[in-house]
Amino acid sequence: MKNNSQKKIFAAKLSITTAISLALMKFVVGLVTGSMAVLSSAIDSMLDILMSGVNFLAIRQAEQPADTSHAYGHGKFETMAALVQSLIIGGSGVWIIIESLRRLIVGAEPSKVGNGMVVLIISVIVSFFISRYLVKVGEETDSAALKADSLHFSMDVYTNLALTAGLVLIYFFHINWLDSLLSLLVGAYILFEAIKLARRALDDVLDAQLPEETRNKIYKVIEEHGGHMYDCHNLRTRKSGSKKMIDFHLTVCRQLSVEESHNITEMLELEIEQELKNSDITIHVEPCRNEVCPETPHICKAGVIHSATDVHH
Repeated sequence: MKNNSQKKIFAAKLSITTAISLALMKFVVGLVTGSMAVLSSAIDSMLDILMSGVNFLAIRQAEQPADTSHAYGHGKFETMAALVQSLIIGGSGVWIIIESLRRLIVGAEPSKVGNGMVVLIISVIVSFFISRYLVKVGEETDSAALKADSLHFSMDVYTNLALTAGLVLIYFFHINWLDSLLSLLVGAYILFEAIKLARRALDDVLDAQLPEETRNKIYKVIEEHGGHMYDCHNLRTRKSGSKKMIDFHLTVCRQLSVEESHNITEMLELEIEQELKNSDITIHVEPCRNEVCPETPHICKAGVIHSATDVHH
């Protein structure tokens, strides 16, 4: 069975191959037909090639083990790849908008619209299946780069469907200006998605906290563990590529030995890793400050004794 690293690399290779095939097909047909709609889709597919190539290189680098220069690993390469993608995708959206406005002004007309419809329909089908596959692998491996790649192919599905509908109207009703108008809308949509992608990538670059839902899962694991733990505080979380970085302080009974405290933290780390795959967890142990320690395990906080089921974060 493939491990996460092999899955991500295979998915990146498949993405590159698909992007090259679609880009060549659409570029040739776009030049023949003169359709800005098909050409804008071809440019989008060419960007897929570049983005998929960036992803492949970033994933290979991100999967390298930690070394003396990068003690936390190389996961940020994936995040940087997603950020680079957002900038280039946004730039392509701006170019398509500008070119579409120019064609609207000069009144450019496409020809051989039927060929354009065929190639866009093929692109819709291929993009749908590759985007579903990339989503699946991206979720399984929590890869920011593959999720960004899947987003781009998903965008291709919706934009190519819209462009196909427009070409159908042009073919039957000869509304030639619709070609440039649809391309203008595609450019705006691409720019909007690029901004969203950039915001998510920047969150990882700036070490934003993991979602509240994820943090609540951590608290729940600690709460259910029980035992000689008195309090958990100073929880900090962030992402490095597909790895979740988690650290917090844990207050335990002051009468426990170093070995017993270590066993508690080791068990907690295993339980959290089972709940949140691909996690790197650091736990700082602190002794309970209460002068009097009860004989049976209780949860203590701010000098108050609570039952073991009443965990306060």
